[in-house]
Amino acid sequence: MTTFAVVGAGPGLGLATARRFGAAGHDVALIAREADHLESLAEELGRDGVRARGYPADVLDTASLTAALTAAAEELGPIEILQYSPVPRADFMKPVLDTDAADLDAPLAFSVKGPVTCVQAVLPGMRTLGRGTLLFVNGGTAVRPHPERAGTSIAFAAESAYARLLHDALAADNIHAAQLIVDLLAERLYTLHTERTGFRHYAEPMPD
Repeated sequence: MTTFAVVGAGPGLGLATARRFGAAGHDVALIAREADHLESLAEELGRDGVRARGYPADVLDTASLTAALTAAAEELGPIEILQYSPVPRADFMKPVLDTDAADLDAPLAFSVKGPVTCVQAVLPGMRTLGRGTLLFVNGGTAVRPHPERAGTSIAFAAESAYARLLHDALAADNIHAAQLIVDLLAERLYTLHTERTGFRHYAEPMPD
């Protein structure tokens, strides 16, 4: 079986998707900055019968990202699915009129150089497999820029453009690039607040 790698592994979406792909039989590579944090996530997945390992890396450090993904492929098996979903730092979200050129260095490294580095690391293995999936998770500013969150608005839009280019360029190689905008979940939660009906709700129907 092949490997699912999640860059930006955390206790929310990252853990949930790792558990889902692990349940489908994939090994799981967890990538984030804190080794202790990754160890606890791997242990939790292990209790569910998922083979998972942590690989510390900082998305702002392209060398560490490449090293982590290379090690994961060598130890767990070829990476068939890559999910790029790290949470941006709060200081990326300054108002547009307070944002200067230097303020964009980190957001663009986070949302453009990080994804490009990851894709370049996993693409050869996907081509060897003859298949692959690249999943990019963004907030709504990727498609609706917000004047109070200029850094992420600009950087997410650039990441979105890159992902779309990959979607078109790699389709013939059976490598699928897709983007998920998570703000729909926020809208769903607001609806629960306003409609006040029932207790348990699902973003999508649960399988039988």
